[in-house]
Amino acid sequence: MDKVSLKTLFGTFFKIGLFTFGGGYAMLSLIEEECVGKHGWMTKEEMLDMVALAESTPGPVAINSATYLGCRLRGWKGAAAATGGVVVPSFVILYLISLVFDAFLKIAVVQAAFRGIQVAVGLLILRAGISLFKGLPKKPFPLVFAGMVTAFLLCVNLFAWNFSSLWCILVGAVAGLAAFAAKKSSEKGDAP
Repeated sequence: MDKVSLKTLFGTFFKIGLFTFGGGYAMLSLIEEECVGKHGWMTKEEMLDMVALAESTPGPVAINSATYLGCRLRGWKGAAAATGGVVVPSFVILYLISLVFDAFLKIAVVQAAFRGIQVAVGLLILRAGISLFKGLPKKPFPLVFAGMVTAFLLCVNLFAWNFSSLWCILVGAVAGLAAFAAKKSSEKGDAP
């Protein structure tokens, strides 16, 4: 793969930041479309790894993903370009809206647009989740664990349980380590 220009990194993540509403999870499908599909900067498997890393480190998932990919492609300059690209549109838009926020929210057309955006954001998050699920290795542990987590999170939402996502990440890490240790243990048992 040719060396990616800082301008291309900034422009790609600027477009992602400009045209995605709803935060990092809604951005994941656009990040995948741009970085996996259009530019080929990573594979679907690498995208899954990046999302897992971005989710398990402090900060918004889209910014962490941009920083990770920019650093991977062009070092600290790439990290700065990609992170700047994804942050600048939101900052400018929110700053401009804050100047006229109260009057802006009273406009009926704006209220209707926000209702439509809420639906679109939900669909973007669902699309990202389905895409990430499709990228999981087709092995029993990832599929069963993903099913268990999905069922648990549905219960959390349906019954309005108060639950921190940090616990979900920690349980996932422990389960992954346990599966890794079990696999290594069985491999040692098979060796002559």
